[in-house]
Amino acid sequence: MTQPPGQQPPQGGFGAPQEPPHGVPQPPQGPPQTPPPPAQPPQAPAAPPTPPPAQPGYGYPQQPGPYDKPQQPGPYGQQPGPYGQPQQPGPYGQPQPGPYGQQPGPYGQQPQPGYGFPPQQYPGAPVPPGPGGSGGGPFKGKPAAIIAAAVAALLVIGGGVYFATSGGDDDDNKPVAKKSEEVQKPSGSPSVDEGDGNGTGREDDDLNSGRKDGEAKVLWLQKNDVDLPRNGADVYGPWIVGDTIVKGMYRTVSGYSVADGTQKWTLKLSTDICSAPEQTTSDGKIVIAVKNGTTEKADCSDLQLIDLNTGKAGWKKEVKKSGLFDMMSDLSMAISGDTVTAGRTGASNAYRVSDGKELFGKRSGTCQPFAFAGGAKLIAATNCRTGDADNPQHEIEEIDPTTGKPKWTYKPARGWEVDKVYSVSPLIVSLTKGSSSDDKKWSILALRENGTLRSQLVGDKDDKFAPECGGRFTIFGQRLDGCTGVAADANTFYMATQDDTSGSARTNQVVAFNLNTGKPKWKAKAPAEHTMKPLRMEGGDVLLYVEGGYGKGGGIATLSPAGGSPKAVLQHPDSTSSIESSFYNPKIVYAGGRSFIASGRVSASNDKEELETKTMMAFGN
Repeated sequence: MTQPPGQQPPQGGFGAPQEPPHGVPQPPQGPPQTPPPPAQPPQAPAAPPTPPPAQPGYGYPQQPGPYDKPQQPGPYGQQPGPYGQPQQPGPYGQPQPGPYGQQPGPYGQQPQPGYGFPPQQYPGAPVPPGPGGSGGGPFKGKPAAIIAAAVAALLVIGGGVYFATSGGDDDDNKPVAKKSEEVQKPSGSPSVDEGDGNGTGREDDDLNSGRKDGEAKVLWLQKNDVDLPRNGADVYGPWIVGDTIVKGMYRTVSGYSVADGTQKWTLKLSTDICSAPEQTTSDGKIVIAVKNGTTEKADCSDLQLIDLNTGKAGWKKEVKKSGLFDMMSDLSMAISGDTVTAGRTGASNAYRVSDGKELFGKRSGTCQPFAFAGGAKLIAATNCRTGDADNPQHEIEEIDPTTGKPKWTYKPARGWEVDKVYSVSPLIVSLTKGSSSDDKKWSILALRENGTLRSQLVGDKDDKFAPECGGRFTIFGQRLDGCTGVAADANTFYMATQDDTSGSARTNQVVAFNLNTGKPKWKAKAPAEHTMKPLRMEGGDVLLYVEGGYGKGGGIATLSPAGGSPKAVLQHPDSTSSIESSFYNPKIVYAGGRSFIASGRVSASNDKEELETKTMMAFGN
């Protein structure tokens, strides 16, 4: 891994390993090194940079594509991200929504100085209200001590690595069922605005008129059909269930035909969507979180089951607070099997998706999970109270989805925090240390199936990496999963580098890391004048989104696990490249031979512009 631009490598060397957790023997720690005294953690950078200016909040107007106007500079003076959008909040992109930090607010608010609120004297100490004083702004009454979790800690800088490792539910807090009548029933199949501005026809003929041989067709283009609040709204999903693609936004969840984009169903909600997992169950059900009211003081505490096949609402429950500092502003939601989690500051709860029964809640003791990654396994980030908010103790655990009991626990050195989970199987975790931009450190490690250290990733000193983990607004919650620009198979981790060029020369690479050694295996270059990012594994190959260049369409490609050049799977038309690049913070999905691009947030300056905003586009043969 590499330091952020302009940051000097810290001094020192490997930290002495601490006692392994639960008596599990640790693997060899690599080449012999001369360790500093055991109590010394990796030291801070010798010459920290000047903190950068803050980026605009989410109230910022809809961003143009990279071919319309210059992009906004990213934090730390970075160039725009490699895929034509402002740099996303990866480990170095901007302060993460983890401990002591948060994303800019959706109302144009600026973040608090440093990496969040000033250090508190004890975990859970209250913080001053944010912008707006006592008017009920999003920071009002929230505690500054964010419960973070952890893993083995290491700092990878340039070509070197710094590494340090250590070795009761309350019945009164059960959710309260609510009547599902609060959720409106799904409507029929109204016509969908597919591109001509009138809501009755499509632009397919026009959009495909410039298509060349070998290029995919534009299957459909969708414009916004949801009446949004003044400041716009985040988009949740999309999720694909059978022949339906589903997305949620504001107070609406809608399903569309993957073939032609016609609306199959829509479900109106009485309050705002505020959180949703990346995953659905195997039979196409999902549990999302919605606000428990419509005022600014409403909490993100109501869970709503939705069948994405039909658009019908199921059970609805309220997650009850379990203490004074149990903040319900954001929930960390993940689905694993028939379990959905609701993690947040101070506590976490899990429920059975099929019937809403609570499976487990707040633990006894000082260690509490606060964020989860789901899928094939349920991974928890856990914070252990120490009384020192500036030097937290975290753990990472694999959780039994039905009981909540840890199958294993990995404890890092003090001060390191879990940032993201790039893959649950194999388990690959991003870690950060430091509470502000001048001392922020980043590292990535891989763990074995039993929770022992497998390797620590060591990048070339000139490489700058660009995982994209979304820009959704959170205050105290943390989303562990959902990153793109990364993929993994059993023995290799693939990660895109940042594009540090400009103009028509924009390009980047994908670097493959050996998970057994942590060292790079090979680098693959993107096609000329394009950038690319891994999406996931597909049939043994790395599935890529190749972003379009100036006047050049993007597309879907694969990359062999042995390296080489990308192989095109679906080439998007050059003639629609300006539309393809216009989606803000886009989410790319590939399924059934079709590719889908969905905007990550929709906002506009007026009602007319709002209805003309393009929200989703599909390509196929």
